[in-house]
Amino acid sequence: MVGWLALLWLLEGIDQATNNSLDTFGISPREFGELRDIFPAAFVHFGFDHLTANSMPLLILGFIAALSGLRRFFAVAVVIILVSGLGVWITAPEHSVTGGASGVVFGLFGYLVVRGFVDRRIGDVLVGLLIGVLYGSLLWGVLPTTPGISWQGHLFGLLGGIAAAFMFRRAPG
Repeated sequence: MVGWLALLWLLEGIDQATNNSLDTFGISPREFGELRDIFPAAFVHFGFDHLTANSMPLLILGFIAALSGLRRFFAVAVVIILVSGLGVWITAPEHSVTGGASGVVFGLFGYLVVRGFVDRRIGDVLVGLLIGVLYGSLLWGVLPTTPGISWQGHLFGLLGGIAAAFMFRRAPG
């Protein structure tokens, strides 16, 4: 996760040094050519404040999710990015551009909260409950309350994380 965050900070540094040239990798809704930006959009941010807001939750939730194996973690991340990005592409307002790792943050939250129940593993249930208590206020971010914030990315990221918990369930243990 430290490597992932280092990449995000490096990319934002490049973006700032090149007059926000990487912002073009954000998702513009319902333009077929923009489908190729679904993955890059999760790695570009619109300023250091935006990146700072995503960094600590991504580090913590990503680290916890990765504890059950890197292969599984990367598969979960891919599902979250796809569902979040496609959801944004379909539902975001016209003439908007969406980017950032917050869809991944919401997805990891959803994944960790439901994973234990899906896998029927008491340790993971307890982790999910703790994550729910510590980060439950994130759920307000799925509501369209703040202009300029992609509630669509948050909502579909959350749904992608829940879907990933079911897709990559393990036998109870």
